[in-house]
Amino acid sequence: MSATADHAEDRTNPAARLGFEPGQVVQEIGYDDDVDQDLREGIESLIGQDLVDEDYDDVADVVVLWFRDEDGDLTDALVDAIGLLEDAGTVWLLTPKTGRDGYVEPSDVQDAAQTAGLSPAKSISVAKDWSGTRLKSGKR
Repeated sequence: MSATADHAEDRTNPAARLGFEPGQVVQEIGYDDDVDQDLREGIESLIGQDLVDEDYDDVADVVVLWFRDEDGDLTDALVDAIGLLEDAGTVWLLTPKTGRDGYVEPSDVQDAAQTAGLSPAKSISVAKDWSGTRLKSGKR
């Protein structure tokens, strides 16, 4: 694929910058009415299959965790999220942007990630109302 085509996909598919690859098993946790449907569809387009839900009981390559401040304890949610994650897998923690209902302080994300044994690697805007933080698993 040419560099021009890659850039075109980046503009048309909101998930293109997140590093998803065809054939990956992506587990989605925390789905609710407020999630960004375009982002979800973009991920499914890139991986070539549907996202699996929190009841999935096999190993996942990536976990997408939608989390809002009122969803409970972030550390617990992250520990649960990495339970079936492939060694050296990735968690994309998606939280509402500043000023949106359910906003989570970056310091809370950092603290919870470190407590759960994850390393924050990258934070970006992933949708109109959502920010994403890439968390790398320390499992080997």
